[in-house]
Amino acid sequence: MPRRQRPTARQERLGAELRKLREAAGFKGREAAELLGTDSAQMSQIEAGTAGVSEERVRRLAAQYSCADSALIDALVAMATERTHGWWEEYRGLLPTPFMDLPELEHHASHRRDVEFLHVPGLLQTAEYARSLFAYVNPEFPEDEVERWVEHRMRRRVIIERAEPVPYEALVHEAALRIRVGDRGAARAQLTQVLELSGAEHVTVRVVPFDLNGFGGAGSAMVYAGGPVPGLDTVVRDGPGGPVFIDAEAQLNRYRKLFRRVEAASLEPTESRDFIHRLAKEL
Repeated sequence: MPRRQRPTARQERLGAELRKLREAAGFKGREAAELLGTDSAQMSQIEAGTAGVSEERVRRLAAQYSCADSALIDALVAMATERTHGWWEEYRGLLPTPFMDLPELEHHASHRRDVEFLHVPGLLQTAEYARSLFAYVNPEFPEDEVERWVEHRMRRRVIIERAEPVPYEALVHEAALRIRVGDRGAARAQLTQVLELSGAEHVTVRVVPFDLNGFGGAGSAMVYAGGPVPGLDTVVRDGPGGPVFIDAEAQLNRYRKLFRRVEAASLEPTESRDFIHRLAKEL
């Protein structure tokens, strides 16, 4: 297979997981290469995601590494063999690469959890809200560029609107619901949309109110995307250059605990809907 110049985050994750299995088994890269009848350079490319790997090779490596986790092996095989060309490919070369990786991650997610403190989560935003947000943060963007970003964000909502939607839970701070990114009418429309979307069985929205004591979790904003097995979960956080993907097990455990702490501080779903309804009436 030709070497990839720009592997996707999913391809890099596959390579990283194969490297973790190798290191856990105590194999050197050269030894793993010999198992496949290839050289160290090719093995390095596979583990970097710049070279593809077949199902037969994934299963052979897993067997040699004494990996008995059949669910994990099947998930890695799926990552190696799936050839999904999703809608996000239409934006390749038009938006930064991480914004191709994010919808691909969402497409394959088993569940999705968001924690937001300053903005309504992207999957719940109206087009008007997103437009105001992008135009404000990027005042140099021409109108067509802003519209491209808005369209991309709106299309990402497919994961909670398709025939087999992803279970979705959003923890949203009261601050995000009160900040008027647009005008009063746009704010009311945004709250109304959150209420409408949260009415679906697979969508849960919980509000973290201002009126809390001992809440220090305002820095724990995250997107948590569940993998086919917990070891393949991914946390996404905002970075200077766009989304940053986190998959180290210790970090995943940390963010799982953070999510549960923020969830415990939030209102129940029914209380949250009543809370949002009152905010909308105030407008």
